[in-house]
Amino acid sequence: MSAAVLACRLVRRFLPLVLCGTVIGWLPGNSFGQSSAPTQAAKRLAPGLQTNRATQAVRVSVTDVAAFRAWLTREQPRATVVPEEGQPHLLRVQGASPAALANCQWVQFVDTSHRKPHDERQLNGADFAANTVSSVHSRYPQLTGSGLAVSVKENPLDIQDIDFKGRLVNPNPQAVLLSSHSTIMATLIAGGGNSSPNGKGAAWQARIAQSDYENLLPDEGALLARQGVTVQNHSYGVGIENYYGLEAKAYDEQTRQYPTLLHVFSSGNSGNQASTEGPYAKLAGVANLTGQFKMAKNVLLVGATDALGQVAPLSSRGPAYDGRVKPELVAYGDGGSSEAAALVSGISLLVQQAYRDQHGIVPPAALVKAALLNSADDTGRPAVDFDSGYGQADALGAVRTVLENRFAQGSVGQGQEQIIPVTVPAGTQQLKVTLVWADPEAAANASRALLNDLDLTLVSTTSGQRWLPWTLSTYPHLDSLKLPARRRPDHLNNAEQITLDAPEAGTYELHVRGYQVAQGSQAFSVAYEFEQGFTWTQPSAARNLPAGQPTVLRWQWAGAATTARLEYRFVGQPQWQVLNPVVSLAQQYAVWTTPDTTALVQVRLSTGAAAYESDEVFVAMPLALQVAYACPDETLLTWARVPGATQYQVYKLGATHLEPYRLVADTVMFLTPVEAAQRYYTVAPLIRGRSGERGSTPDVTQQTYGCYIRSFIPKQLVSDTVQFQLQLGTTYRLKTVQLERREPDGSFRVIQTVVPALALSLTDQAPVVGRSEYRVRAEAENGRVYYSSVEEAFFVRKTDVLVYPVPVAAGEPITIVGPQGEPLRVRMYDMLGRVRGEAAADGTINSVRLPAPGKGTFLLRISTKSGSEVTRRILVL
Repeated sequence: MSAAVLACRLVRRFLPLVLCGTVIGWLPGNSFGQSSAPTQAAKRLAPGLQTNRATQAVRVSVTDVAAFRAWLTREQPRATVVPEEGQPHLLRVQGASPAALANCQWVQFVDTSHRKPHDERQLNGADFAANTVSSVHSRYPQLTGSGLAVSVKENPLDIQDIDFKGRLVNPNPQAVLLSSHSTIMATLIAGGGNSSPNGKGAAWQARIAQSDYENLLPDEGALLARQGVTVQNHSYGVGIENYYGLEAKAYDEQTRQYPTLLHVFSSGNSGNQASTEGPYAKLAGVANLTGQFKMAKNVLLVGATDALGQVAPLSSRGPAYDGRVKPELVAYGDGGSSEAAALVSGISLLVQQAYRDQHGIVPPAALVKAALLNSADDTGRPAVDFDSGYGQADALGAVRTVLENRFAQGSVGQGQEQIIPVTVPAGTQQLKVTLVWADPEAAANASRALLNDLDLTLVSTTSGQRWLPWTLSTYPHLDSLKLPARRRPDHLNNAEQITLDAPEAGTYELHVRGYQVAQGSQAFSVAYEFEQGFTWTQPSAARNLPAGQPTVLRWQWAGAATTARLEYRFVGQPQWQVLNPVVSLAQQYAVWTTPDTTALVQVRLSTGAAAYESDEVFVAMPLALQVAYACPDETLLTWARVPGATQYQVYKLGATHLEPYRLVADTVMFLTPVEAAQRYYTVAPLIRGRSGERGSTPDVTQQTYGCYIRSFIPKQLVSDTVQFQLQLGTTYRLKTVQLERREPDGSFRVIQTVVPALALSLTDQAPVVGRSEYRVRAEAENGRVYYSSVEEAFFVRKTDVLVYPVPVAAGEPITIVGPQGEPLRVRMYDMLGRVRGEAAADGTINSVRLPAPGKGTFLLRISTKSGSEVTRRILVL
């Protein structure tokens, strides 16, 4: 054996990043000759920093802070350094070249620092049936997120929003509301449904903490733990970034330190763009995740789909920089991946509660991920792919995985194997198994992020046949990245999934093996499910259907391809009406335009062998509560009568959520001043003992409601006809309505009396030229009198012009009022006929500042465009 060959083999053994004859990269800290130094330093630089000469702040990871600071003072005296909060070995440095920093022996990595995050959602609509959240609310009403807390990391949210009442962990009254985005995200995750049914989130009783996304590093773990946070939502991104940086490393490290904390990120809304860096650079429509923090292994990335489960064109795709599967899930997000991530954050809280209520503790994040990925409904290409990951999030399936104990937890070391027996029932259409573990953080800029590599294998105890996980081609070519998944060992991801179609009933084994575990043992979680049968997910008793509108009916079907007849009926009537005689069950949805009425209905799908009936739900429009008047001594609430309703349930906002307050048979309710001070009320009809659709929850103390008088305004402020528009909240117990004008002595005179109506036009038939003040006097049957605010109006004849005040103090403006829509030319003359000034005005109310001609008497000659002209004498004091 030659010396060269021997040397090459030694290099291969001890330096995996070196090929014989060609150096392609060096491990940090090697000393393989002087030629390695530039390559080693370059390895310590984030993409894009190689050409930076100290124009921006960078984030530096160091092994010895004191030694680095001393070196920086000596070698880069103009540089400034600031420690990153909660990260003792990360420093923010400005004024030094990144390349120079990378050559320092105490520097591990030089990364980009502050990038401006942006929201990744536009406000459109939400549909909790698309990801079966409504089904969880209906079938498991005890799962509400109670006792758990979510953190929303971005801009401050609206702490006055009544959907968060009493559940904000760290409200900041001084925070400036920069956008509504964070409020929407918090509502989707944990809104209480107080403002309206649409304000109810997935985990609607969870507590809500806030955090600032200006810091892209993880929040302090101890602080999140004190707040009780078990899920943090990140619905934001930066530019497309494709490397494992200090932020990604920090999130993986935090998951190791706090195993029950799950971070949920939006994948991004850059699905039609290409990366400019990394192995997938310039490949259109792939590897466009928005932020290196999304390259972390232990976080959960969520992309967006439309209402029918198709991945949205703008939803960011994978793979991650090293070929890992990202995003792992998709969810309905009509406005973008922010909404999808928020929805999955809420679902994660429900899964955590389902486990906690059974076992007394919050589950590890790896188990929550395993339940979510394993229960996801496949969409797009079969099995896993880089567009939708493991599929469309299914809240009902994830919750049932935990409630039915279809999971296992364990740990393995290097070469060890743990076997988990699974009994597959007859009739199973598909067996699905998913393995997830929280992998230790890798080195910054690692070429491959995975450290501890576990292997999952499914084995039939009857035949001995073995099945491996689904894996994807990671070769950087568009055709390769679109290839279907195939079964083979997975040495990239810390999540592995095996599916088996139409498995034979019997016992199987799940083998989890420590293929490469550097030291100690690696904890893991496994979830599995047996897909079979039919489940309605929409309609659901948790939410009513809108009347007279197209509605998507949804179901889950795991069975042979077959068709069914879609029908509906009004509850209480025996006959079923056909909506569609032939529906494919495999399609799993149908569109129905509901009847334009308020009634309890039920739908069903009938095959030759079975009939699947849905929950009974209301078809209804929300019942709007109106504040007829809000008087000092009494407030009147009213609402429309609903056919079939025997009573109406009035709700009042309590400490955190709406509470039943009073049952009434009529469509009105009076509140005392003490009751009105509670502010928020709403109402729902009771039909056949069931609560119908309530509307929004108004603040009954809003000044806009007024005491009988809702609004009183002049039709035109300046006109040759004085007319007012009056809006009343109600005519209930109202006897007369009168228009009054203020007289010169200050008293008011009645100039018109009319019969009360909700909308009235009031006219002064004999107005006084110039400005006058008016009010409305409303008298009730009990003799009480209510007045509107005082409003002004200017009566100006078609050829007239008003000038006031006269006299006017020197230097003060004068008001000129002319016919509506007439441009005016104003010239000022002294008593000798000399022009002292000129101005332009229009035929409304004009404030004109006169020139300074001194004190005395002057003439204003005012002409209109039509040629008419008037002269007014003024006195300047």
